Amino acid sequence: MKKLKIFLLGGTKDSTDIIKHLKLNYDTYILTTTTTEYGANLAKKSGSDETIAKPLLIDEIIEIINNSDFDLLIDATHPFASHITKTSIEVSKICKIPLIRFERPALTFENIDTSRLVYADSFEMAGKLIAEKNPEDNVLHFAGANTMEEVLKNVSVKHFYTRILKVKKSIEKCKKLKIPEDHIIPMNGVASLKENIRLIEKHDAKVIITKESGEIGGVIEKIQAANEKDITIIMIQRPEIKELNKKLIVYDLDELDEKLKNIN
Repeated sequence: MKKLKIFLLGGTKDSTDIIKHLKLNYDTYILTTTTTEYGANLAKKSGSDETIAKPLLIDEIIEIINNSDFDLLIDATHPFASHITKTSIEVSKICKIPLIRFERPALTFENIDTSRLVYADSFEMAGKLIAEKNPEDNVLHFAGANTMEEVLKNVSVKHFYTRILKVKKSIEKCKKLKIPEDHIIPMNGVASLKENIRLIEKHDAKVIITKESGEIGGVIEKIQAANEKDITIIMIQRPEIKELNKKLIVYDLDELDEKLKNIN
């Protein structure tokens, strides 16, 4: 196989695992794009040859791919970043470049007590459920800075505690939404069961909000913590991307290897 030139849409633990795997097993040049410096630094440490640490418009992605003769586009963004995946589909068609979507497996919840789990179709709906059933209770938001605003349409900031990456963009969003400084919980990486329990107790939380972001996103530890403390956990289900051909999806590195065999 010739040296593969890969454009990787990253910013997730999945993407850093892919970079390490590709560098170990293939002759590759990898350009990784992330939305933050934090994500770009992780990509560099994993072996990415080049990184771009800012959100890119579709026209910018197309220009980079067309001007640099890439062989493959890999979308390893978060399951909830559906707009990025839709963009990658359009880019693949316009640039006539093969696309692989690396999709982290959804949880089956086998042998997990889900009796305290409540599903919601959106973060705004999660906020409405809290306003209806837990209006005076403290809420732990474990779903990222980009989703806070939708919840806060129906939940008071005085009851809202959010765990976010300690990066400038996320801190600015908290300030814009007038979230008190002592309600902001900085983090790096996935929290353990013990850490989740500690936060529930510290903030006297009665509700957790999370995404269905798979095992790698620490969802099991969040459910276990809610069970341990007998509180509600509201889970927003993954968006369905109708434009995505299922034949383009891989769920692990072995399936990625099989796809790469067909890349010229």
